[in-house]
Amino acid sequence: MNEIKCPKCGNVFSVDEADYASIANQIRNNEFNEELARRTAEQEKRFTIKQELELNKKELEFRKILEKKEQEISRLGTEVARNDSLRKMAVLETENSFREKLQAKDTEIAELKGKMTSEKDAAIIREKSLADKYNSQLKEKQELIDYYKDLKTRMSTKMVGETLEIHCSTEFNRMRMSMYPRAYFEKDNDIRGGTKGDFVFRDYDEDGTEYISVMFEMKNEMDGTAVKHKNEDFFAKLDKDRNEKGCEYAVLVSLLEPDSELYNAGIVDVSYRFPKMYVIRPQFFMPIISLLTQAAKNSLGYRKALAIAQKQSVDVTNFEEQLNDFKSKFANNYRLASEKFRKAIEEIDKTIDHLQKIKDALLGSENNLRLANNKAEELTIKRLTRNNPTMKAKFEEASGGTH
Repeated sequence: MNEIKCPKCGNVFSVDEADYASIANQIRNNEFNEELARRTAEQEKRFTIKQELELNKKELEFRKILEKKEQEISRLGTEVARNDSLRKMAVLETENSFREKLQAKDTEIAELKGKMTSEKDAAIIREKSLADKYNSQLKEKQELIDYYKDLKTRMSTKMVGETLEIHCSTEFNRMRMSMYPRAYFEKDNDIRGGTKGDFVFRDYDEDGTEYISVMFEMKNEMDGTAVKHKNEDFFAKLDKDRNEKGCEYAVLVSLLEPDSELYNAGIVDVSYRFPKMYVIRPQFFMPIISLLTQAAKNSLGYRKALAIAQKQSVDVTNFEEQLNDFKSKFANNYRLASEKFRKAIEEIDKTIDHLQKIKDALLGSENNLRLANNKAEELTIKRLTRNNPTMKAKFEEASGGTH
């Protein structure tokens, strides 16, 4: 049996082991439950405090983050406001700039319109003036054509040709003193080989050297002529006249084949038929003279240099020929003299001894002639020009440096 004292009333009572165990279990269960409850409460309190601390910490962190975000939002708002202000200012400046440029363009357009209107009016006036001028010139040309047609109907064939010659002669004489003061331009009156050209043109430089020559032939015919001639019908005769008169160029001034696009186009080179031959209309008479003379003047310097070289070559050749002639004559004279001396010596050998001195003298004379002949044989252009560099250079230039 076990005794248990009641903590409240102080009474002692006995309990068996089973009851004691039951009471002990009850007590332990109560204490456990109380301890569990207490610890649970403490744990809950600690958890609550921890949760509150964590919540406070999270709340503090959130507030800090929120404050940073609010600061960032405020900064961005300020920046946006500033950028918006700058954008508005930029837009305003751009608008003002475009407005100013637009006003300038409007002003420029207005000025250009005014200028175009003015130029258009001026152009209309010029166009009208040119039209009037060309109509007037066309009228004059037509009147001239009508005049020539009428004139040609009233002229003989010979008169038609002479009219073209007079035209070309007049055109040249108008320009003669200003452009060709030293030129020869006359009718070809030298009938050689049964024919002659119409005009011969020759021009000279300031030294009097002829640098160009042209044979001209003028051809025209009446509109009513039954048999129409062609330009090529006169090429062979013109080439013959050119060669017989020693002219470099041949030019046919022609009004034949009036509808030919080839001959109406300008200066026609017919060198494929005959060398240095051209066919022209009368209006190209002075231009072709100018073209040919300019081309000839460009080659004049080369012609002069060639003439000088040829002259020098002739001078060197003449000098060589004279030297060779001298050497040949001297050798012949020596041969003749030597023969005579030998004959004289043979005769002297037959004479008496006191003529021995004369024989020796003659032998000495022969020896001197031999030495003279040897010197003559050794006489060359190189020795002659040894102390004359000018002649040496001329000989080398003319003979290719062989002496």
